[in-house]
Amino acid sequence: MAPARPHRRRPDLCHDLRVEPRPNVFADTFSVERGGMRGEQVARRAGAELLGGTLYELAPGAEVIPLHIHHAMEELVVVLAGTPTLRTLDGEYDLAPGDVVSFPRGRRGAHTLANRSDAPARYLMLSTKGVPEVVEYPELDTVRVLTRLPFEPPDPDEDPADRLMLVFDRASAKPSEAPR
Repeated sequence: MAPARPHRRRPDLCHDLRVEPRPNVFADTFSVERGGMRGEQVARRAGAELLGGTLYELAPGAEVIPLHIHHAMEELVVVLAGTPTLRTLDGEYDLAPGDVVSFPRGRRGAHTLANRSDAPARYLMLSTKGVPEVVEYPELDTVRVLTRLPFEPPDPDEDPADRLMLVFDRASAKPSEAPR
């Protein structure tokens, strides 16, 4: 029997393990706080380039974003704690820790999450990062068109004229204000 070969680690693998401090979905570290929602971009902090992953914590009574439809990105939610309410074009569903729900591109993936319970709800929202992106807000009758994801830092080498983030009223096609 031949002796075991020593394990050699390729330098381009597992770079996320060298990120310090590594993000942890159970830590209480959030860089965004707004309207009862706290968020942290854990995938970016871990070194992801093509995947998005944001940890959200919703206070009781909070809603993260109006009902929306992505046309370039696909999303997946993993509930970590609490009982958030998922609202789609088909109705409302109470989720529980451990639940995983996918939101494909287009109308089948329309969704929003709210916390109607009396305890915080924590979940991880994973996504592809497709741009250009078109996001519809059917209840607000608006459409957002973007060439850069809203939470991504601008590329210093990018011409500002190449950045596009516009919101249109769906009926008139006139510019409108972005949903909050």
